[in-house]
Amino acid sequence: MKASDFTTTILVDQTPQEVFDAINSVRDWWPGEIDGKTRQLNDEFTYRYKKIHYSKQKLVEMIPGKKVVWLVTDSSLNFVENKTEWTGTKIIFEISEKNGKTEVRFTHLGLVPHYECFDSCSNAWTDIIGNGLRSLVTTGKGHASLEKV
Repeated sequence: MKASDFTTTILVDQTPQEVFDAINSVRDWWPGEIDGKTRQLNDEFTYRYKKIHYSKQKLVEMIPGKKVVWLVTDSSLNFVENKTEWTGTKIIFEISEKNGKTEVRFTHLGLVPHYECFDSCSNAWTDIIGNGLRSLVTTGKGHASLEKV
């Protein structure tokens, strides 16, 4: 992975398997509309957020308690000139133990600073991972769960 790809990390008290399970409960932490399956290798799902964002992901790598990788096979970002900036990128969750805690290293491989969506997308990912996913892992409720209340 190049240093310019967007990366953020979170550290939690839960086990790597609990974190892995939460990551695969995509509907509970990624706010928006999700259609399709999100839990097994080769599952595919679409993500929509209002009329702003559409993307289709395929689960291309899964190592229980250690790693989840999605390949973005299609995208339409309606707030940038090149609406397909995400197509062909990979969204990677690497899970490891660090000093008795569990670290999630999130990388959007291919989301790089020269992309028009980099600032807004990296800010969104920082919030979604740092707050939504973290909340789901630590409390059982993520951003997406809170939006439905």
